[in-house]
Amino acid sequence: MAHDVVIYTIVHQPRRLKLPAQPIPPGASPEDIERCLFDERMNEQYFRQVAERCYHPATRTFLELVDQGFKLSIGFSMTFLKQTQAWDQELLALFQRLVAHENVELVGVDPYHSFLLLMDLPRFAEGMQRAGHYLEELFGRRPTVTDTAEMCMSDSIYHALNQAGFQGAMLDGREWLMGWRDPTHLYHGGKRMKLLARSYRLSDDVGYRFSSRDWEAWPLTAEVYSRWLQRARGDFVFLAWDYETFGEHHRPYTGIFEFLRALPEEARRRGIRFLTASEAIEVYSATSHHLPLPALPCSWAGGGGMDLFLGNAAQQALFQLMLQAYNAALLTGREDLTEMALLLLQSDNLHVIQWFGSSGPQAQVSAYFTPKEWWEMGPAGIVTEQQQLYRNFIQALHPYL
Repeated sequence: MAHDVVIYTIVHQPRRLKLPAQPIPPGASPEDIERCLFDERMNEQYFRQVAERCYHPATRTFLELVDQGFKLSIGFSMTFLKQTQAWDQELLALFQRLVAHENVELVGVDPYHSFLLLMDLPRFAEGMQRAGHYLEELFGRRPTVTDTAEMCMSDSIYHALNQAGFQGAMLDGREWLMGWRDPTHLYHGGKRMKLLARSYRLSDDVGYRFSSRDWEAWPLTAEVYSRWLQRARGDFVFLAWDYETFGEHHRPYTGIFEFLRALPEEARRRGIRFLTASEAIEVYSATSHHLPLPALPCSWAGGGGMDLFLGNAAQQALFQLMLQAYNAALLTGREDLTEMALLLLQSDNLHVIQWFGSSGPQAQVSAYFTPKEWWEMGPAGIVTEQQQLYRNFIQALHPYL
């Protein structure tokens, strides 16, 4: 039976695109190009909505729990932090209090929540290191454990992060990846850097199924869930959730905050100890096991591969435009234009069109994350206008080439 639990959560808000695509005048300045690409009014609207439902109450709840001995690992995308700096200084102060707590570990994540790691691994690794500097300036701590956009991992991504100096990284513990191995042990990919494998079923019981009245385990209590954690065979259970699980994906009336507050005590009653990610690495490093990693990236989304982001023709076309936009921005030699291209690489821009030509639960989740303001364009209009925005950006780079 597992004696330890590691809980990790990631806080992210995308920088949403401005659709319908805005024409970009010839010779436009980088500032004007940026205004044509991103819908800051929409971004602020969604940020404030989620801040009220989730960020403020969830952070205050976690502050209560870590004061009682609960331990938490938490990561932030830079796009989220910049929105917080612009729109909610009170929330930023709350997060700084949380990260400063001795029972909280700051995890490094891809600063743009982008798929740069599929295109340019050396620059990706450099960006992860630069993000560490940014986090250290903001929080006074530098992460040693890292996560990637959508928890993507492959053999080459592993080696890039290992060379960047991280002590540990995360991946999703799907059966097709783990083989005969349980996710409840510490692993490595052949080098020094260790791997924590997410127990995806136990994570998704809270992250996705908690408020589903059709689920046979509804309503899930902290007592039942801690019993499931205790029964997991292995050394430790690694749970990972979107921060928005608490208050946004599962609204307060579902009992999600009561569940969260009750979980630490119920777990302790069963002899379960909470660890941060780096503490788990320290405790189990001597007995870590080799895990062969795939050449094609895995993720924590959908079925654990990249199909949720690249599974339909619209996504594949947009990904090609992302690649062209990124390379064109690199050729300009301008960091401000390259940063825009990195924002255009956000995984969210592919996720929100997963529903194209699809149906079922994953398409429903994708449609949920698609801005409601876009739907008046219709499905085909959303896809067309998305692609046009990238074409407009590429055209706007011509004077800088």
